[in-house]
Formats: sequence, C-alpha cells, structure tokens
Amino acid sequence: MIAGLNEASPMNPKFSSGLPIPLSAPCIVENGIVFHKTDMLRLLKGLHRVRYVHRQDSEITNSGEGCVMEVFSDPTQATIVANRSLYLNVHSFDYLELITDGHKTAQEIAPQATPEAVETTCFALVQDNRCLCLTPLPNLEVTPAIGHLDTATLEAIVTEALSASWDASLDDERNLP
Repeated sequence: MIAGLNEASPMNPKFSSGLPIPLSAPCIVENGIVFHKTDMLRLLKGLHRVRYVHRQDSEITNSGEGCVMEVFSDPTQATIVANRSLYLNVHSFDYLELITDGHKTAQEIAPQATPEAVETTCFALVQDNRCLCLTPLPNLEVTPAIGHLDTATLEAIVTEALSASWDASLDDERNLP
C-alpha cells in the first residue's frame, strides 16, 4: 500500500468493501491516442474517401487517394490498400492517433499535405515503425440531401424499382395484339 493511503481513501484503488473502483472511460476531443480496438473501429467506419500516406521508418513509401471499403477487426486478416480501395483491419495497428487543426505532428506525418487537408482531422494508424495516415476528403458522389444509405434501405429501393419494371413489362405483354 502507498504510504499515507488508508483503506477508506478515495485515492486507494479499493474502498473498504474490497471491490475495485471502476475507472472512467477515456474522453478524447479532436486530438489524442486511441488504443481500444472497438473505439478504433467506430472512428474508422465513418471514413469514406480519404487521402492516405504510408510511412515506414520515417520515409514515405506510398501515398494517394482512395475509398474505405471495409473496416474490420480480425487478428488473422491483413489491412490492404490497392486499386484506390482501403480494407482496414484495426488489428494491423497498435493505436490510432487523432491529429486536428494543423498541429506540427500532422505536418510531420504528411509533409506534402495541402493546408486544407491538415486543417481537418487526420487519423494516424501506427504500428512499430509504420504509420498509415488517413485524411478524410469530401465525398463527391453523395449529395447532402440523400446522405448515406444503409444496405437494407438500398435493397428496398432496388426491389421497388425492379418490381415496378416487372409490372410495366407485364402490362406491355397484356396490351399486345
């Protein structure tokens, strides 16, 4: 026990009941380091079009733009960046660092980034001497009125369109002489 702390002290990790005091969950606002894989998943699933910079041993090995196709958590699968598509596995990285508003570290991670890119939040995925830095880009394909459709909504729209097409086709067949 630490000198000066008695059983009932709030600084002691156990109160007199013997039960551990639950620690508060982390609160990260715009800048910080995220270690928990579930938190990393939640952050990365919100990304769509990104500019990426891959650094190994402080040297840029690849950079470009692409779309985040899938974010998952599987210790047996790889993170893959190919053909402007990113498949991100949070188990490929030790932690995710959020860097916002032009901090020097954002420039260090992506020195060729434009000022607009540095003013947004940068997601630096780090493992040992490797860093995959992702900077969100505006999503050109989606209009603000539509937003992002989930799979069930998209399937319902397609089903309705196909059904209407089939109905029209049947009507045409009935009207043939």
